[in-house]
This record gives sequence, structure tokens and C-alpha cells, in this order.
Amino acid sequence: MRHARAYGIAGLGLAAIVVAGAFAQTTITPLPDNAPVQAAPLDAAAMADLTKAQPGDPKKGAALAGACAACHGLDGNATADPKLYPRIAGQSERYIARQLALYKAGVRKDGNAELMLPYAQPLSAQDMRDLGAHFATQQSGAGIGDDSVIAEGPNAGMALHQLGEKLYRGGDSTREIPACMACHGPTGAGNPGPAYPHVGGQQSWYVIRRLEEYRAGKTNEPDPALFQVMASVAKSLSDEDIRALGSYLQGLHPRTDDYRPDGTPLPPTPVPAADAAPTVTAAAASTSASPGDGAPTAAASTAAASTAAAPAAPPNAMPAPSQEPAAQNKQGESTQTTR
Repeated sequence: MRHARAYGIAGLGLAAIVVAGAFAQTTITPLPDNAPVQAAPLDAAAMADLTKAQPGDPKKGAALAGACAACHGLDGNATADPKLYPRIAGQSERYIARQLALYKAGVRKDGNAELMLPYAQPLSAQDMRDLGAHFATQQSGAGIGDDSVIAEGPNAGMALHQLGEKLYRGGDSTREIPACMACHGPTGAGNPGPAYPHVGGQQSWYVIRRLEEYRAGKTNEPDPALFQVMASVAKSLSDEDIRALGSYLQGLHPRTDDYRPDGTPLPPTPVPAADAAPTVTAAAASTSASPGDGAPTAAASTAAASTAAAPAAPPNAMPAPSQEPAAQNKQGESTQTTR
């Protein structure tokens, strides 16, 4: 009896615990709703800090560029994987610094932005200027343009890179597309003043992707002025136009005869020195004979003196170029490599 009474008391106690637990689980007091989370840039001050930085130091930038080498190459020509990483060699300092600030601020999210974010976050604004200065001193390479022939449409029969050249150099007035070279230059070297980027030799896939983004016309940039410049140009481009421009720019590079095999520019060709002009004495330039005796007239004597005073050209000297070829050379400052 004594044990039975103890078991009964223990059973009642256990039942009370179970009932209390069940009651506690069914009486839940809801917590008040928090305010919606506001998304903010990763570093909203990144763009503002850039305006306070000093002009970049290429030597300091070279010391920082080791982290960039794995993807973009030591010289910025992206030899590791040209189909994944764009060229940044020869790019202007301000353009590189601005893009790094956009990555750090979380504003630029296109393409491979998630790959750039961890590299851009630890950089100060001055680091960005220094890196830009370093890569601006590097010689940009180039790829090969696509010479496949367009099969149909208004551009049928043209090689793809030829259509790209036509648009790059002349635009299309019927569609209000300006010539790309007006801002980016005949060799695609860009304009470092307003930070128009270097585009010559850029990978075609990167050119295509960026032009498609500009054509879409959407950006998160806090100051979209430069973006809108390109958006207004790209809005009228067709898919074929964009592919053609990508092909042309990939093969666009400075003339090969202006550079050494290692890529460094050649110095200007020196002009050969002219031979010493013969001395013309007063006696030789004048005569006492009268014109009626068959002597040279004063005009003829002057012409003879001018001819005698003209320097003789060296035996191996090249003839002086005419005005027309000079104009052609000015227009032909770049060349295209195609396959």
C-alpha cells in the first residue's frame, strides 16, 4: 500500500508537468513587427572619397597590382582567361578608379561584379587612383577581329568587322548614331579628360555585354551622366551592330610599324641632313652682256641662282610626301587584325 501510494503521487506530479508544458506551448505571445530593412550601398562614401584623392602614383599602383595579376595579368592584358576577364592595360586612371569605387559601393552589379567586390572593398580612394595610374602606363594588346561574312539583311556580303569599322569611324546618321571615334579616338585609346575609356583591343564579349547594358538604359550609378551618354548612343544599335563593334574593337590596335616587337613605341624617323648648298658669287649671278646679245635676262638669272641655291637630295632620300598621302596617313593611324 505504501508503494502504491508513492507511485500514485508521482504519477499525478508527472501529469501536472505534462499539462503545464502543453499549456505553455499553446500560449505564445507574438513579437511586434520590426520596421522593413532598408538596403544601403556597401560603402556609400566610396564615390565621394574618390573626389578627394590625389592624382595616382604609378609606382605605388604597381605595388598594389599584384592582387589584380591573377585575373587581369601583370600588365593588364588578361592573358589568364581572355573569355572571362577584360583588358585593363592602357585604360585611363580616372576610369579605372571610378569603376573600382562603383564596385566598392555595391552600385555596379553587372556581369562579374561579385568577383570584383572582395578586391575593391579594402581599397582606399587613393589606392584606386594609384592602380589606375599604373595600368594607364601599360601597353594594351589586341585580339583578332571576326571576318565572317554577314549572310542576309541590309549588310549582306560585308565582313562582320567591316560593319563594325563603318559604325566606329562614321556612325549612321539615318539612325542618329554618332561615330564612336569622336570620343574614343581613331585607335580606340579613349580620352582621359572626360574619362572616356580605352576600347581598342578590348575583348569582343566584354564590348558586347557592356553595349547591351547601355542599350537597356538602366543603371544604379549615383551620377549617371556618363552612362546616359552611352545609353543615348546604344539605344539604336541592333544585335548585329553590337556584335560587329565587338569584333572590330577586339582587333583594333595602333599601327604595327610604329612599335618594336616588345610593344614599345619607336622614336620618330630622323630627317636626313641636306648637302651643303653651292656658293653663288655675285659675278656668277650677274652679266655685263645685253639681253639682245643672247645673255640671260634678270629673271632668268634669278631663277638660275635659285636653282643653284637649292640643296641636292641625298642619293637614298625618299621623295617628300604630297599633301594627299599625308591626309591619308592621318586617317590611317590604326590598323585591324582579322582572321
